[in-house]
Amino acid sequence: MTDERLAREFDEHRAVLVGAAYRVVGSVSDAEDVVQEAWIRWAGVEHEEVRDVRAYLIRITTRLALNRLRQQKARREQYVGPWLPEPIVPLTTDDPAAAVELADSVSMAMLVVLETLSPLERATFVLREVFDLPYDEIAETLGRSEAAVRQLAHRAREHVHARQPRHQVDRARHTELTVQFMEAAGTGDFAQVVALLAPDAVLISDGGGKKTAALRPIHGPEKIARWLFGVMSSNPGFEVLPAALNGEIAFVAYFGDEPDTVAFIQTSGDLITELYLIRNPDKLTTVPARHALD
Repeated sequence: MTDERLAREFDEHRAVLVGAAYRVVGSVSDAEDVVQEAWIRWAGVEHEEVRDVRAYLIRITTRLALNRLRQQKARREQYVGPWLPEPIVPLTTDDPAAAVELADSVSMAMLVVLETLSPLERATFVLREVFDLPYDEIAETLGRSEAAVRQLAHRAREHVHARQPRHQVDRARHTELTVQFMEAAGTGDFAQVVALLAPDAVLISDGGGKKTAALRPIHGPEKIARWLFGVMSSNPGFEVLPAALNGEIAFVAYFGDEPDTVAFIQTSGDLITELYLIRNPDKLTTVPARHALD
């Protein structure tokens, strides 16, 4: 097989592979590095023995992403404050089925849940629940028995299910609540912000020690509102705009042309249960600049 054909075949699946790696590592830059490493592996295999190119590449990529996730352990332990995944812009592909896969399981809320799984559970969940790979292929990929992989998949599903909102809302209602909340925050309507938050709402902010952020999660509507308005009053030059990130509507606070904060909101019923604020500039490098939203 020529190098040109190899590259073309790999590029057909690149967006799906980035999505697979991102779900495992939660970092866009690490996911792209993993996919580049997968390309090197792909260029060196006996391609005539590969029956399903797409499944084979997903398996290679996920295994490499699992290795990268394990390597991140020390970096995560030294991180200042809570660690949140990086926002990701919509990945594009000409394959409609792949487009569905790319949009599935990349919401910030889902990624936060995946962060609570063990590395093996996380990789198993991605391979089984997102890409529907057979248990025997997952077992071969992870170097575990099929029985062990089935147990990993069961634990991961149970854990993810337990962390899902009690009352799911459709995408339109979620967007509506998100817009209402951001408008209330933008106009300084403290009472409306509190009213939109569930009694057990939590705010998690990630500044990485480089931007103002709470070092621990903030619980309760009034505490969350006070913290939010405190941050906004100390940064009066914000311009807040909606953006499509992680398969949902997020809000980006800009200083001039550069993103300063990305906010994601999780809802249950008619109330907001979780807010995720990403402020670490190292995690905002792929977020569109202000002019790109015009």
